Amino acid sequence: MTAPVPPTATLSITVELGFALPQAGDVLLQFEAAAIPEQELVSTGLWLTPVEHFARVAAQDTIGDRIWLRVAGDCSLTYRATVAVQRKLADLATLDALLPHDLPGEAVPYLLDSRYCQAMRLQSMVADEFGHLAGGAKVLAMRDWIAGHLTYEGGRSTADTTAIDTLVDRRGVCRDYAHLLVTMARAAAIPARFVSCFAPGVDPPDFHAVAEVFLADPSIPGGGAWHMVDATGMADPAQTVKIGVGRDAADVSFLSAFDPCDFGWHKVTVLV
Repeated sequence: MTAPVPPTATLSITVELGFALPQAGDVLLQFEAAAIPEQELVSTGLWLTPVEHFARVAAQDTIGDRIWLRVAGDCSLTYRATVAVQRKLADLATLDALLPHDLPGEAVPYLLDSRYCQAMRLQSMVADEFGHLAGGAKVLAMRDWIAGHLTYEGGRSTADTTAIDTLVDRRGVCRDYAHLLVTMARAAAIPARFVSCFAPGVDPPDFHAVAEVFLADPSIPGGGAWHMVDATGMADPAQTVKIGVGRDAADVSFLSAFDPCDFGWHKVTVLV
């Protein structure tokens, strides 16, 4: 059953980012806490060097914003936010999965393969390993399997590393853990999406990544809801602030450059 909203956790977030474009070009950013019902933006502020163009556009599933910049030369920014988390939590082990044909349209894309999450290739493995379980209990078993079989190791993966690569190598960072959990859930016909987020206690401090799975909502006949699951064990959903969601990391990159760009540095601080 869905539990009452837990005591609010208030996070103080600071992001500092620097990069340069040798010639005028376009950059797409996504690094701000999303304004959504499960988290209240108590205060926010953004400071950046002058740019040729600045515009906000809605991000995936209308969770958060992306920012278009047109930049020539050096660009640096500082973002600060105070966010109160007001997320309803549930006992995942008690939640059922919805049959694929009962899923709402918003969940269907998260059953399908994506750039980093090739779920079709893991169907047999997932059936053999977790076929005796169902719903949220199956997702939790996948989470525990990943936590027990992978080693968290910075610098091991690259921008080309897929969930299959991570499964073979058995090493990676939060992005890789999230990709593998998303892929396993989809292979079991449970919609799953990638979540970029802020969370205290992440080591090393940085943007974090977790998975979200879509399971039946017992309070709404035929309904469903998204639930956070972190295979790294570092993020508590009650103290996690969403930036954005997507099919995989490609949809929620904090910086995507569409012209030559020299990435300089970034620093993320999250305090409770």
